[in-house]
Amino acid sequence: MLTDLWPLLDLRLTTPRLELRLPDEGQLAALARLAAAGIHPPDRQPFLRPWATEPAARARSVVQYHWLRRGNWHPADWSLTLAVLADGEVVGQQALYAQDFGVLRAVQSTSWLGLAHQGKGIGTEMRAAVLHLAFDGLGATEALSGARVDNPGSLAVSRKLGYREDGLQRDLVDGAPVTTRRLRLSRADWAARERLPVTVGGLAPCLPLFGL
Repeated sequence: MLTDLWPLLDLRLTTPRLELRLPDEGQLAALARLAAAGIHPPDRQPFLRPWATEPAARARSVVQYHWLRRGNWHPADWSLTLAVLADGEVVGQQALYAQDFGVLRAVQSTSWLGLAHQGKGIGTEMRAAVLHLAFDGLGATEALSGARVDNPGSLAVSRKLGYREDGLQRDLVDGAPVTTRRLRLSRADWAARERLPVTVGGLAPCLPLFGL
């Protein structure tokens, strides 16, 4: 079976409302259509890397990104790019990534939600799921994140989950400077918090792929 060669296909993170998993072909198509429909108002640009403005191009970029991250996976440089499902419906994407994780034990995350699914606490729940995987499943010592200062939704999720501010940096987006707020969550701060129940299935055979 393909899962014998690529056990990440069987990895599942489940929370009270969500399931996170590598998408199959149908779920990847649904994720692409969700991105094409829009993930932020057209008059706002909350990301450091702007998405394609044309919907079909945006959808293709999602599919290609998932293929790229699977094809380029290496235990010293990996990105677990998961589809987020609520009641079986694809609602967004949550990624957890790291370089030299076997030594550094630090992860970073990115995510997005379809417009219709924002403002319901899903963003917090899906980030909590990958943080549980990182700290409790993989033994991470810290999780890093960041968001533009004009992206209050992302910053609010980080604060809810206990991240501490870790300075500012300047980035260039479409030829103009923007300010990014860096954030850091330590293992000690994570362990001290009341946490959402998360179940991780299928992790053991995946550990060598994470550099463990």
